Amino acid sequence: MLRLAFRTLRLRKGGFIGTFIAVFFGALIVASCGGLMETGIRSNAEPQRLAAAPILVTGGQTFALPKKDPASLDADDKRKFEDARLPERVRLDNGLVSRLRSVPGVSDVVGEVSFPLAASGRPALGHAWDSAALTPYALVAGAVPAAGEVVVESASGLKPGDLVDIAARGETESFRVAGVAGAPRSITQAAVFFSATDAARLSGHPGKADVIGVFTKPGADLEEVQANVAKAAAGATVLSGIDRGVAEFPEAESSGSNLIVIAAVSGGLSVMVAMFVVASTLSLSTQQRSRELALMRAIGTTPRQLRRMVLGEALAVGLLATALAAALGPLLGEWLFGQLVENGVVPGVLRFYQGWLPSVVGAGAAILAVFIAAFMAGRRAGKIRPTEALAEAAVTRRWLTPTRFVLAALCFGGGTALAIVTVAVMTGPVAASTAGPAVILWALGVAMITPGVAKVMTAILRWPMRLLGGIDGHLAVLNTRAGIVRAAGAVTPIMLAVGIATANIYLQTTQQELADQAFTEDVRADAVIGSNAGGLSPDLVQRIQAVPGVAGASEYVTSSVFLEDPYDSSDDGRPAIGLTASGAGATTDTKVTQGDLKALTGRSVALPEVFAKDFNRGIGDTLSLRLGDGTPADVKVVAVISQRPGFESLLFPADLLAPHTTAGLAGQLLVRATPDVDPAALTERLREVTAGLPVSVGDRDALVAAHAKDQAVGAWVNYLLVGMIIAYTVISVANTLVMATVRRRREFGLQRLTGSTRAQVLRMAGFEGGLVALIGIVLGTVVSAGAIVPFCLVAADSLLPMGSPLIYLSIIGLAAVLALTATLVPAWAATRGQAVDAATTGSD
Repeated sequence: MLRLAFRTLRLRKGGFIGTFIAVFFGALIVASCGGLMETGIRSNAEPQRLAAAPILVTGGQTFALPKKDPASLDADDKRKFEDARLPERVRLDNGLVSRLRSVPGVSDVVGEVSFPLAASGRPALGHAWDSAALTPYALVAGAVPAAGEVVVESASGLKPGDLVDIAARGETESFRVAGVAGAPRSITQAAVFFSATDAARLSGHPGKADVIGVFTKPGADLEEVQANVAKAAAGATVLSGIDRGVAEFPEAESSGSNLIVIAAVSGGLSVMVAMFVVASTLSLSTQQRSRELALMRAIGTTPRQLRRMVLGEALAVGLLATALAAALGPLLGEWLFGQLVENGVVPGVLRFYQGWLPSVVGAGAAILAVFIAAFMAGRRAGKIRPTEALAEAAVTRRWLTPTRFVLAALCFGGGTALAIVTVAVMTGPVAASTAGPAVILWALGVAMITPGVAKVMTAILRWPMRLLGGIDGHLAVLNTRAGIVRAAGAVTPIMLAVGIATANIYLQTTQQELADQAFTEDVRADAVIGSNAGGLSPDLVQRIQAVPGVAGASEYVTSSVFLEDPYDSSDDGRPAIGLTASGAGATTDTKVTQGDLKALTGRSVALPEVFAKDFNRGIGDTLSLRLGDGTPADVKVVAVISQRPGFESLLFPADLLAPHTTAGLAGQLLVRATPDVDPAALTERLREVTAGLPVSVGDRDALVAAHAKDQAVGAWVNYLLVGMIIAYTVISVANTLVMATVRRRREFGLQRLTGSTRAQVLRMAGFEGGLVALIGIVLGTVVSAGAIVPFCLVAADSLLPMGSPLIYLSIIGLAAVLALTATLVPAWAATRGQAVDAATTGSD
C-alpha cells in the first residue's frame, strides 16, 4: 500500500500541493519561533570592552523568593523557593577585589565602574583608567589621567592638552585631555577614562564596582580557577566564555527572558493553528477523494490497507514539506530577530542562534499534525461498509462524530471557564492573560461544529441570497447546502483568521489605550525635564521649585520592589514610583484616601488601597521589602491611595528609590504651572533656567508621547507575531478555497451542458464564495467576542474594545476579498475550454 501511495501522489497534484503548503508554512513558523526561543535561552552577547578578562564577576541578580508564606515553610526545603530577578544592577564591594587576588591561579584582579555621560555633547560611558586593561586599551599619545584629567579614544578627534566638557550626574565639568587610547577591537559604545577618584565620584557609587575582571596565571586551569573564584565570591555571579557578555550588557539577559516568553506564546499559538489548519486541509483533500476510496473498498481493500495508504501519502508530503521548512526556518527566524532589534525590543548585542533543535521541533509538530489528520481521515474512510461508501462518495453528509462532540464540549467549556475567571477574578489589563487564550478555545470549539452551524446560517441566508442574486444566488445556496462539509472546510480558516486577528489586535489596542489613559490621568505635569547624561542632579528639584510660575516640581523614578513582610508571591515584584514629597500632590492626580503625600519622606511608602486590603496594612504599619537592587528596607505606610485598577504602584520618596536603581538618579522631573501661568510660557522659562545644564525640557505632549512610544514597542511585538500567524491562516484560506473550487471542474462542465453560460457559473461561484466568507466572518466575530467582551468588561467597564473600527473593517474586508478571489480565479480557470471535456475528464 505504501508503494501505491507514492504512485498515486503524482496523479493528484491539487491535493498534494494544498497539503504541502499547509504543512510547509506551519513548520516554518514554528521553527522560526523556536530559533527566537533558543536565542532567548542562550542570551549570548559577545563581550567587547571586558573581553580581555577570561573571568568576570558580577552581582547576583536573583534572590530566593518563597512560593508560600515563609511562616508555613521549612527554610531548608529549597524546592519551595524560586529565583526572582532583580530589575536593577547589583553592585559589588571593592573589598572583593582584594580577596580575589589571593585565589590560587589568579594573576590580577581589576574592578570596573561604568556610568553614562556626554563628552562635548556625544554620549559615552565613563570608566576608571585602571579598568582599561579589561579591553585592553593602550595609550597612543599622552599619559594616564590624574585628577581633573581624562583619556579619550582616538576616534574622538581630541589630542593631549585639549579641554573637553563632560556632563555626568546632571552637572557639567571641564576636563583636560591627558592622553589618547586605542582598542584592538570594535567597541559599540565610546569610552572616556578618568582617574580612580574622579570615576568613583562621577559614578555615584564610591566603594562599589559594577564588574570585577579576573586574569589567570599562564597554564592555570580556567574551570578550576573559576570554581575557586565562585567560592571566594559567594553570592556573586561568576562568568566565563561567551557568558561574559551578560556582565557587560546586562540588558541582554533580561531581553532574553522576554524573548523566551514572546517565542513561547507565539510558537504555542502557531503550533495549535498549524495542527488545526493542516488537519483541516488534509481532511478536505481526503473528502475530495471519497469516490476513489469508496471504489477501493468495494473491490476488496481492507480498512487497514486503506488507512496505511492515506497515512503513507500524507507522511510523504509532510516529510518533504518539513524538510524544506527546516532549511528555511533559520532564515525567517533571523529576519524576525532583526525586526525585533531594529524596533528596540531586544538589544543589538544579543546574538541570534538557531540550531537543529528548533527545526526538529517545528518538523515534529507538523508531522504530528499530518499523522493525526491522516489517521482520522483514513479511519473514517476505512470504517464504513463498501456499499455505504459508494452511496456517500459524491456528497459527504456525515460530520458530527462522538470525537467532534466531545472536543467541542471541552473547548466550549474551557472558553466559558476562562471567561468566568476573567470577569470574576482578574482586574485591569492582566485580564488579557486569561482572555487571550480563550479565543483559541472558542475557535476550536466552533470548528468542531462548523458544518452544522454553516448549514443553519445557509438556511437563514437563503432568501437574502435569492433576493440579491436571483437564480444564481439560489443555486449558490443549494450547492453550499449540498456540499456543506466541503463548504465548512473553507469557512473554518476564515473564521480562524477573523477571530484570531480581531481578538488579538483589539486586546492590544485596548490595553494600550488604557495604559495611556492611566498615565495621562495620573500625571498632571505641564512640563517635563529629562536627563541627557544618565540622570538629573539631586538639587535640581529645589532650583526648579523656586522658579516663578511653578506650582510644584517632583522627581519621577520608576522601578520594582519585592514585598517580604507581608508575604507577596509576585515573582516580578510590584511597580514602584519615586516622587518628591513637596511636589507630589501638584504633579500627580493620585487620590489620597488616608494620610498625606507630604509625609512621603525618609523610609516611607504610600500604599494603594487594593494592596492595603490584601496585605491588611494601614497608616503607621511597616512593610519589609527589597528594593530594585536587592537592598532590604523597612518602610512605614504614611498614606493610602486610590489608583485605576490594574495600574497600581507603590509610591516612595524619590531619594529612597533612586539610589537603588541602575542609573542611581531620577531620570525625569515633573513640573506643574500655577493657574495664572500658561504652560507654554512655563516651558520656555524652564529652558532659560536650565540653559547650560545637560537636560532637555519638553511640554506635556512630549511627556505623553514618550509614554505612548514605550507602550508601542510592546504592541509592535504583538502585531508582528500575531500578524505572522494570521498570514499563515490567510494562506490556508486561499489554499482551502482553491482546492475546493478546482476539484469542481466536472461539476461546472455538467452545469454548462445543462444550459448555464460560463458567466452564470462564475456568478454562482462568486455568490458561493461570498456566502462562505460571510459565514466565516460572522463566526470569527462571535469567536473574538468570546475573548474581547469579558476583557473589556473588566478592564474598561464596556462591552466594546478601544481602537479604530477601521481595524475590524479591514480584517473582514480582507477576508471577503480573499475568499472571493480564491473562489473566482480557480473557477475561471476551471471553466475554460469546452464544457464536454470538463464533464468527461474532471479535474485533480
